[in-house]
Amino acid sequence: MRTAYLCDFDGTIAPTDIGAALFERFAVRGRRDVAEALRRWKQGEIGSREVTEIECRCIATNAEEALAFSRGYRLDADFAPFTRAARARGDVVMVVSEGYDFYIADQLERAGLADVRWRANHARFEDGGLTPEFPWADPSCEWCGNCKAQYVREYRGRGFRVVFVGDGLSDRCGAKVADAVFARASLWDWCLQQGIGARPFDGFAALAEAEAA
Repeated sequence: MRTAYLCDFDGTIAPTDIGAALFERFAVRGRRDVAEALRRWKQGEIGSREVTEIECRCIATNAEEALAFSRGYRLDADFAPFTRAARARGDVVMVVSEGYDFYIADQLERAGLADVRWRANHARFEDGGLTPEFPWADPSCEWCGNCKAQYVREYRGRGFRVVFVGDGLSDRCGAKVADAVFARASLWDWCLQQGIGARPFDGFAALAEAEAA
């Protein structure tokens, strides 16, 4: 059976959460509102889509400035070799993110992976601010801007074994329905609480070794 590796971007493919770093760099107002939204999100009271909208209301920047800032970060050095090896076997690697399209597309292209399939939220820059748009929203999910469970279902429906790789609470929907989960940080803690049999994720070199074992 072929495997589809569905990989979160921020904090997973990119070891640093670039979306969070953008907020920290360019937020000029409303930090208390965001802190409260994050608290409610962690408690499961609101979804990641609402948090994203609240965060973006705080940001003042433009497309050129934001892209230049994002280029200060890099991908896991082992992600490109992992992806190439997986694809050579006939497996699939897809990026599934609640981050923003502009830096994900740019980072993948700079890593020589422009042809890797990915889905993320859209960042619309105008009037000195950032407005999030959700072109891949799943109508069946009221919590996420880009629900990752929809891609798990897609690949399972196509006969793939689905391995989900992530680090954050925006990965919960995908982790619930995947065949196997590799997790770290808050996703790892959540999987333990929920009784989901996740395995620890410690980078893509370690993932390749675990999958080969």
